Amino acid sequence: MAAHPPRSGPVVAVLAFGGIVVSLMQTLVVPLVPDLPELLRTSASDASWAITATLLAGAVATPVLGRLGDMYGKRRTLLLSLAMLVVGSVVCALSDTLAPMIVGRALQGFSAGVIPLGISIMRDELPAERLGSAMALMSSSLGVGGALGLPGAAALAEHADWHVLFWVSASLGAVVIALVLAVVPESPVRGGGRFDLVGALGLSAGLLCLLLAISKGADWGWASGVTTGLFAAAVVVLLLWSRWELRVSGPLVDLRTTVRRQVLLTNLASIVIGFAMFGMSLVLPQLLQMPEATGYGLGQSMMTAGLCLGPSGLVMMAISPLSARITATRGPKTSLMLGAAVIAVGYGMGIFLMDAVWQIVVISCVIGAGIGLAYSAMPALIMSAVPVSETGAANGLNTLMRSIGTSTASAVVGVVLAHMTTSFGPVELPSLDGFRTAFAIGGGAALVALAVASLLPGRGPDQRTVASERPGTPEPVAGR
Repeated sequence: MAAHPPRSGPVVAVLAFGGIVVSLMQTLVVPLVPDLPELLRTSASDASWAITATLLAGAVATPVLGRLGDMYGKRRTLLLSLAMLVVGSVVCALSDTLAPMIVGRALQGFSAGVIPLGISIMRDELPAERLGSAMALMSSSLGVGGALGLPGAAALAEHADWHVLFWVSASLGAVVIALVLAVVPESPVRGGGRFDLVGALGLSAGLLCLLLAISKGADWGWASGVTTGLFAAAVVVLLLWSRWELRVSGPLVDLRTTVRRQVLLTNLASIVIGFAMFGMSLVLPQLLQMPEATGYGLGQSMMTAGLCLGPSGLVMMAISPLSARITATRGPKTSLMLGAAVIAVGYGMGIFLMDAVWQIVVISCVIGAGIGLAYSAMPALIMSAVPVSETGAANGLNTLMRSIGTSTASAVVGVVLAHMTTSFGPVELPSLDGFRTAFAIGGGAALVALAVASLLPGRGPDQRTVASERPGTPEPVAGR
């Protein structure tokens, strides 16, 4: 707010650092995936729950914690999310079997609410001239942490005991908590009302059924009774939940706001952009690590593969000021469309350029630039269309849409690479056509996002900006 202009820089830095730390949880265990069955003394199928648990917990947490932040204080809820990250990391660090690892990873997943809560705090606290670039940086931290976390996690896993990964994440979480306590003020904006417990339980149950079916369908069989039953249960539960939310006063998610054209289309675009972002994280590391003897693999170690993808995270961070400037001058719709188009170009390059490591680095940086542009535009689109008292819940729902996209990408790309294979000695490996198909699907997803974004309302002279929604902020100058 205007009373604290000297503090805006530290507030942005601390919140963005928190977002990066939280997004590290996405790639923290990726270097361990091949060894998890042995490390946890379990099967490969069961070991995958160490990743699935984080995904499910994060999906449930983001809208619930967003609403709690609107009602009881965003900083307080942010600290609760970070505390769960620390506790979950400690539980994982002390684990040698599957059950405690799943519990710890689920607790880490609950910290996913930090990014939407951080964006909402920025809306309440920052001066108008800093808000656009700050939100862009915070939103892009989701991709930045994921990209930078892979080489860091790979280095630790290669040179230290695997438990060190989780002690490091616990330490980083504790540092963020201390910085938030020292720098970030509590927002005075409150939504009030009573927490919609029935709505929270209904949404959680529906999402668990949906995402569990998506993420485990390949293991259980897409036509199996368990998978189809979960999909059917998700439809029934979410329909009943929607009916409840429309009838109750003070709902967890205001569906009437959610179906506004700008909010609805932005959330749909978020699903597809999330798909495109995670697709890159699945395809490029495998291509880099594929044996050179296949004729198309690049024969790199996990450590080298992580380093090759690291620059894309730096590109996402560097592109956020540009996205904020485009949003300020041409509107967030333009930023989102440009980001989707750049992602499509990057995937298109991937279909033809996969013969050298430097080509993969270039492809990842181009896609990263597009993701940075697109992710940075989404909070501005959401928050210019919802009341101030609902920003936490609205941003949480938008983050949830990205999670649904990443889950779907994991399932679709996994199926493509598992079924389009070639024999390499005694094993089956993804074929060159499989990788090209995965690149084509990622590019197609980006084009779908571009089409959806093109349907968003344009920036008219009477459209309110995000800044004008904040308390005490004057209306924008006409023609700005």
